Amino acid sequence: MNHLSTTTLLPVLLLATSTVVAEEFLGTPVQLTTSKQFAKAGEAYFSPDGKRVIFQAVLPADPGEEIEPFYGMFLGDYVAGDVPRLENIRQLSPPGTANTCGWFDPVDPDVVWFASTVQPPARAESPGYQRSGRYKWMFPPQMRVVRMNLKDELGSADSLEVIEGDGTAYVAECSVSPDGRYLLYCSLGSGQGDIFVKDLETGEVVPLVTVPGYDGGPFFSPDGRRICYRSDRHNNNYLQLFVGELDIDDEGRILGLEREFQVTDNAHVNWAPFWHPAGTHLLYATSQMGHRNYEVFIVDANDGSGEVPPAARYGTAPRRITDRPGADVLPVFDSTGTLMMWTSQMGEDGSSQLWVAPFVSKLGMVSSDPGNS
Repeated sequence: MNHLSTTTLLPVLLLATSTVVAEEFLGTPVQLTTSKQFAKAGEAYFSPDGKRVIFQAVLPADPGEEIEPFYGMFLGDYVAGDVPRLENIRQLSPPGTANTCGWFDPVDPDVVWFASTVQPPARAESPGYQRSGRYKWMFPPQMRVVRMNLKDELGSADSLEVIEGDGTAYVAECSVSPDGRYLLYCSLGSGQGDIFVKDLETGEVVPLVTVPGYDGGPFFSPDGRRICYRSDRHNNNYLQLFVGELDIDDEGRILGLEREFQVTDNAHVNWAPFWHPAGTHLLYATSQMGHRNYEVFIVDANDGSGEVPPAARYGTAPRRITDRPGADVLPVFDSTGTLMMWTSQMGEDGSSQLWVAPFVSKLGMVSSDPGNS
C-alpha cells in the first residue's frame, strides 16, 4: 500500500464561517470545578461509560504562597442530575510532578493513561509552543507516557508504569485506539513535534507524521481508521488542523498514514481537535475571535466511508459553538455526543475551570440534558 508523501495534500476547501448564532448548539452550561477547589483546571475527558472524568489541575496555594507551576492529574465521578457535578475527586499523580493529557483505557475500566514526569521536574521553565509570547505550554523533557491501574495506590510514583519515553525528550499528548491496541502520542525526540503510534501487543513503534515543524495532540477517530491532529509545520506560530487516514493491513496493523487532509488554513491558532462519536465532525478551539477570547468551533470531517472521500468534506462549514468572555478551549464530547465539556474562563473570577453543557441537535444528532446522560 502507498504511504503518505509529505508533499501530497488534497486541496483545502474552506467555506466562510456559518452565521448560525453562537451557542445555539449548547444548552445551559454548568460549572464542574471552582477556584475554591483548584487554582485552575482543564483538559478533561469522559470515561467511556460517562460516569467519570479525568482532568489536570493545580491546587490552590496557601496564603502567601505561590501556586504550583505544574499540573497534577485528577479523577472525579460525574454525577448526573438537574445540576451535574463532580464528586469524590482524587489526585492520581505523585505530588510535585508535571502531568498532562489524561485518557481512559477504552477496554479496561480500571486503567487510565496520561503523561507524567514521574518525579518532580526542574523548576526551570522548558521551551514550549507559543503565540506572541502569551499562550504557551511547557515541554518538559522528563515527560513520559504512563499507564496507571486505579486499583493501585493513587498518587504514588510506584503505581505509574512507563509505557513510552525514557525521560530525555518530551513524550506526551497521548490517546489510545478504540480497541485498546494502539497508543498514539507526540514526541520531541527529533527536536520537533512528531506523531507516533505504538502497537501495545508487539511493542512496534511506527512514525505517522514527521514533517518539519510541530505536530501533536492526536486522537483516533471513533472507527479507529483515522486520526486528527494540530500542526505548526509552517513554523509561523499558527496551528492548523489535519485529518490523516491510516494505512492498515488485513491483520489490523497500522503501517503509517495513507494520506492526510488539511482542515483549517488561516492566520489563527486552531488547536485541540476532538471527534464527535459519529466521526462526522471535529470540535476545536480557535483564536479567530482574538487571543484574549478563544472560542469553540465545530467543523465537518469526512466520515471515512468510501474508497476516495472527497476533499471538500474536510474543513467545510465551520460553525461557532461558544460566545463568552475569556478563553473557551479544549472541548470534548462524551461517548454519546450529547454532552460537551470544555475549559472556560467565563466564571465570575475568570479562572480556567471545567464546564459542561448539553450539545443541542443541530447537525442531525440526538441531544439530551446533561443530567440524563
